[in-house]
Amino acid sequence: MRNIQAIAGKELRGYFASPIGYVLIGFFALLFGWFFYTLVAFFERQSMQMAGGPGGAMNVNQMLITPLLLNSTVVMLLVFPLITMRTYAEEKRSGTIELLLTAPITDFEIIMGKFLGALALFAAMLSVTLLHMGLLFFYGNPEWKPIATGYLGLLLMGGSFLSLGLFISSLTKNQIVAGMITFSVFLLLWVINWVSSFVSPEAQTVINYLSVTEHFDDFSRGIIDTKHIIYYLSFIATGLFLTMKSVDSERWRG
Repeated sequence: MRNIQAIAGKELRGYFASPIGYVLIGFFALLFGWFFYTLVAFFERQSMQMAGGPGGAMNVNQMLITPLLLNSTVVMLLVFPLITMRTYAEEKRSGTIELLLTAPITDFEIIMGKFLGALALFAAMLSVTLLHMGLLFFYGNPEWKPIATGYLGLLLMGGSFLSLGLFISSLTKNQIVAGMITFSVFLLLWVINWVSSFVSPEAQTVINYLSVTEHFDDFSRGIIDTKHIIYYLSFIATGLFLTMKSVDSERWRG
């Protein structure tokens, strides 16, 4: 456990040793803030139109927070390849991968350390967005449980993307190649359910299960379903297992 913590701390410090960590957090906060502003403006216009009308009060969670969390997953699609592309590709390019593989630590400790370091960076990104949620509680009265559930879903989806990105990064020495392949795979998993309406019901079920967005919808609405948790945890475990096999083959080639 101590080795995992040491590698995770090293990875996290590595992001902030260069501008990349600050740029990624700033970029995520900027886009999240823009989505927040536009959705609040839309919510305000809708509230003014419904004022005095036959409809009841508008639900802040349904009208504002749910679409806000869904929009934030689009930002993850853009940001996560930038987080994971350097994890192993940079180690290979600089030649430090040999030192890492010959150190008295296991492949599991290396992989978990890098994974947790990247996940900690994503958690830092999400912590910045809590300011916007604080404003909602200060000026309104949203329900906190759906918000907590939505953030749990973001962390699980983020962990899935990170585990897959680590695996792709372990396959190449070029960061740009790793980033482009990672983004392409993420995008495929993102839009795979778009073709579900053109296939048989059996294939549609399989395609919808593979889609990462389908499993996040319930989290964004405040619903915790064990099948979605199992999906994301299985996704993470599979990505880390593939990464371990890739690193192990690198050790034997070295």
